[in-house]
Order: sequence, then C-alpha cells, then structure tokens
Amino acid sequence: MSDFQPRRPRLRLNPASYRKLRTEVLERDGWRCQHCGSSDRLEVHHMCSRSLLGDDADENLITLCTDCHSDIHQKHLKPR
Repeated sequence: MSDFQPRRPRLRLNPASYRKLRTEVLERDGWRCQHCGSSDRLEVHHMCSRSLLGDDADENLITLCTDCHSDIHQKHLKPR
C-alpha cells in the first residue's frame, strides 16, 4: 500500500477572529520581533505557510518586524 494521506483542511479564521489572534500573538511575544528584538513595524508570520496548510493558530504564528519578515521570505532564514 502507499503512504498516501488525504489532505486535511487547514484552520483559517474569519477576519475578526484573526485580528484577535494576531493581537494575542503580539502580546505573547512581548510586542517584539522574535528574530532581532525590534518593536517597530511588527507583523505576524506563519511559520508553516498557509499554502502548505499552515493553520491560523498561535503555535504556527510568530511576531517579526517588517525587515526580518521580508528576509525570512526572501532568504528563507529561520527565526531564532
């Protein structure tokens, strides 16, 4: 037999619920970029991207500043 596993639907929140989760992640991470420590221009990053079935869940989200977020996507850096 093959090891085929059917894809599971990812957890994707409605906009209002996602805004609430985003704020919770920012608070959890102390309103600091988890890569460089900056508190400017913060964004929430999906560690496992939505296109790879990454969930809108706190364990899949991390706070990054705009620069580090861009670097991670362009250079595939890993957050510290």
